[in-house]
Amino acid sequence: MSLRHIYLDNNSTTPCDPRVVEAMLPYFYDKPGNAASRNHPFGWVAEEGVDFAREQVADLINVDTKEIIFTSGATEADNLALKGVFEMYSRKGNHIITLDTEHKAVLDSCKKIEKMGGQVTYLSVKRDGIVDLNALENAITDKTILISVMWANNETGVIQPMKEIGDICAKHGVLFMSDATQAVGKIPVDPKAVGVHLMAFTAHKMYGPKGVGALFVNRKNPRVKVTAQMDGGGHERGMRSGTLNVPGIVGFGKAAAIAKKEMAQDMKRLSRLRDKLESALVESLEEVYINGSTEHRMPNVTNLSFKHVEGEGLMMTFNQEIAVSSGSACTSASLEPSYVLMALGLGDDLAHSSIRFSLGRFSTEEEVDYAIEAMKKGVNHMRDLSPIWEMYKDGVDLESVEWSEH
Repeated sequence: MSLRHIYLDNNSTTPCDPRVVEAMLPYFYDKPGNAASRNHPFGWVAEEGVDFAREQVADLINVDTKEIIFTSGATEADNLALKGVFEMYSRKGNHIITLDTEHKAVLDSCKKIEKMGGQVTYLSVKRDGIVDLNALENAITDKTILISVMWANNETGVIQPMKEIGDICAKHGVLFMSDATQAVGKIPVDPKAVGVHLMAFTAHKMYGPKGVGALFVNRKNPRVKVTAQMDGGGHERGMRSGTLNVPGIVGFGKAAAIAKKEMAQDMKRLSRLRDKLESALVESLEEVYINGSTEHRMPNVTNLSFKHVEGEGLMMTFNQEIAVSSGSACTSASLEPSYVLMALGLGDDLAHSSIRFSLGRFSTEEEVDYAIEAMKKGVNHMRDLSPIWEMYKDGVDLESVEWSEH
């Protein structure tokens, strides 16, 4: 097979579905209006496009259209939820609970809240990446106003026990927020059914355009309020000012409608391809470890560590033919081991040797077959060159070796 480009990094972003692009195109030229322009037909047409997309997005997650606030993406939605709740409920308390495996958009927002006088508890997870529910409940104090837990992890695909966490939040009268960026559009997500009051998600993880996302904000039982973080014309019911990205929102709506219709078949096909890729590598190579729960995870993701093989070096052996990730895309500018994998208890060596494969709607069986062979070839090549692997194979206890600094 000749040089090709195989995309297995769909947790970083997904390609736009051609049907999404087709829906967006008229709003760039033929329908150029501002959705806030209420005094001419161009504005009305734009507003109709936004209203229809809001219905499509709300329908995907089974909420009311008035509970969808459009943003520039999930990062902004996370910021709006966390900082907006912290400011709005400051009289009630200043304590937030989250996990140390959350996305940086949540963790860095929490760091900012700490500088604003908030108290944040960062809970560790178990070896499988799932939160300890007893530890979560024990962390709640009379000052706790919000618990923020990611629906599905971006690096491992691990899905948290959302209903159980929601029950704990309801029991203690605490708001429950979730960054559901990796879950929405890929698996069934119903925030109200599990007791989630605020939820961030985005279009570009579900075959929609980049630069548009949403925050679900619960309106009844309880009615949740957030302090706006962006001031201006009072768009989005006063929660997020700024001219709406009409083409992007229309694309988001179309992506949501497609996901609702095709999700079940996508899940079935991708889980089969993922399992094929994973089992082929685990069975044909020595010392391959699956990171995170294999029982509670997304159907399209596997995160594997190849012992004594440096992940970045392994990726170089593909000669840029295959797009995968050796850690979260948002932190891949640094070569520090993944903080998510370290939180699962992996040592530096296994964390550095990890590769995340995230399949998508356009991934094919042929591509998976090619990736399997390229991975096997790459791992064997790296190990053939590795004196450490040779020592390991010879039975040397690498823990007891005193390594020279020079």
